[in-house]
Amino acid sequence: MRLIIADDHPLFRMGLRAALELQGYEVVAEASDGLKTVQGVRELDPDAVLLDIRMPELDGLGTARRLREEGYAGLIVMLTTFGEPALVYQAAQAGADAYWSKEMPPEELGQRLGRLAQGLEPRLQLPDLPTLSPREKEVLTQLAKGQSTKEIARDLRLSPETVKDHLERLYTKLEARNRVEALERARGLGLL
Repeated sequence: MRLIIADDHPLFRMGLRAALELQGYEVVAEASDGLKTVQGVRELDPDAVLLDIRMPELDGLGTARRLREEGYAGLIVMLTTFGEPALVYQAAQAGADAYWSKEMPPEELGQRLGRLAQGLEPRLQLPDLPTLSPREKEVLTQLAKGQSTKEIARDLRLSPETVKDHLERLYTKLEARNRVEALERARGLGLL
C-alpha cells in the first residue's frame, strides 16, 4: 500500500515512516502542511493519506475536504492527539475514513490500516447529533451566556417554568445532569 504521511512535526513523520515501512508499507511522500499534501496526492495518487489535524497552510480537516472535492478516492486517516467529538464529527463531514490516536502503537496502526483497506475495519461514520428545536437552541444560546432561568425567561418572553421544561429536554437530549454538563456536551458536539 502506497502512503503519504502529512504532519508538521518532522520527527513524528520520520518515526511513523520507519515503523510503517518495516511493516511493508511504501511511503511515497511526506508533507509538512495541507497544501503540500494536496499537491502530493495529485502527483502520486497514493492508496492512503495519513493526516494530522493541526498543520500550517491548510489543516487536516481542510485537506481531507479538498482531497474529496478533487475526487480523491483513496483512504484518508486522521492521526491526532485531539479526541473532541466535534473534531471527529468534522472529520467525518470532511470525508475521512478513520480518526485514530497518535498514541496508538505502530504495529496496531499498521494492522488497522491494512484492515481498513480490506474493508474489515469500520469506517468513520457521522455521529448522531441530538436534534434541538429552535426554542431549545435559543435557550442553549442564552445558557451559554451565563444567564439564569429568570433572565432567559425574560429575554425570550417565556415563563420560568417553560424555560425549566426546555432545560430538562436539553439535559435529556445532551445526556447531561446539569447546566455545566449540558454546555460542555453542546460545545463538544459543535452545537455552540
